[in-house]
Amino acid sequence: MNALWRLGEATVRDVHAALATTRPRAYTTIMTILDRLAQKGVVERQKAGRAWLYKAHLSADQARTRAVARLVEGFFQGSTEALASHLSSLSSSPQANLRRDRE
Repeated sequence: MNALWRLGEATVRDVHAALATTRPRAYTTIMTILDRLAQKGVVERQKAGRAWLYKAHLSADQARTRAVARLVEGFFQGSTEALASHLSSLSSSPQANLRRDRE
């Protein structure tokens, strides 16, 4: 999504090229991900010649809000207060908390 937000509108080839230097993935993997995002309504697509042209349906802020809402619902029974309490209970070192949670 970050590549698509940066590009505005893009084909699978465009996204694949944009990701090649930082997150190399197979062309077919990018194609599958964009197709699934289109099915979920996260991106829009329209035919442009023989290719699909993809465009983000949500802004980065809207996507972030939806993701946090799913996190709150899934892990904190819909309570933003419980999430805030959890976050405030974390020490300054998240890695220390991860090690403690594994023990």
